[in-house]
Amino acid sequence: MSNRIIPKALQYGDCIAITAPASYGEIDTAKAVKRLESLGLRVKLGETLHKQYGYLAGTDQERADELNSMFADSSVQGILCARGGYGTARMADLLDYELIAANPKPFWGYSDITFLHTAIGMKSGLVTYHGPMLICLAKENLHPHTWQSMEQLVKSVPLNYTEELSPLHVLVEGEASGPIIGGNLSLITSSIGTPYEMDTRDCLLLLEDVQEEPYRVDRMLNQLKMAGKLREAAGFIIGDFTDCDSNKHTNGLSLQQVLEHYLVPIGKPALSGFRIGHGDVNIAVPLGVPSLLNTAEKSLKQLV
Repeated sequence: MSNRIIPKALQYGDCIAITAPASYGEIDTAKAVKRLESLGLRVKLGETLHKQYGYLAGTDQERADELNSMFADSSVQGILCARGGYGTARMADLLDYELIAANPKPFWGYSDITFLHTAIGMKSGLVTYHGPMLICLAKENLHPHTWQSMEQLVKSVPLNYTEELSPLHVLVEGEASGPIIGGNLSLITSSIGTPYEMDTRDCLLLLEDVQEEPYRVDRMLNQLKMAGKLREAAGFIIGDFTDCDSNKHTNGLSLQQVLEHYLVPIGKPALSGFRIGHGDVNIAVPLGVPSLLNTAEKSLKQLV
């Protein structure tokens, strides 16, 4: 974690390439491209946006080859994922991590892209960005905070998340520093036992998910607990758990009860309420950059 490569912010006229490393799905590409062009960027659409292999945007080899080629292409200065869904773990073994390390550039996405964030961070040392994708920029009513967070693409704007963005709630008091890692809980859990198993030691662990019943969140957090991943973390950033309240078990545990059960006994600083993940507001955060979580100030700030 100490030798992370921070990519340069994009400049006016730079090219950002769009790839679909996970699921296939229709997107209003024109609207999203227009928004990116308003930032002064040129946009290059990858072939995977138009490919389909079952529920995937092309075969594993096609998706991996496109991402490798985008990192290798000197005319491309940044890479934005089109959407999540499922599929990035299938292609993780096909990526050229030495190539990625030798050609650092901003790489953006969330949800299923969490597996790529983890793999790229571990194998190449590149700082990547957990943030809005092309499918977000295609929305008719794009939230202003989501759009403003995209400024990290073209400006060196350090992360400074306070209650000006959303109300934050203290689960465990304290202050903790370390690189931010993590993202989607389902994908973090799926990395256990693989060559890309997330190393949480002395890190601020970001957790978010979508459409998971509390008992499923419970199951995944229990697995992370038993694997030592929660105990080894320095602190916890709880993002959006969108549509994760129970609609099946009227007498079940609430999401809040589940989170408290696993995080409070550990005694590491934990804040919830961050608008990071699958909600209407999706604030971008750099993964792998040392940051400070302060529950007294209710803030998350980038240190470098």
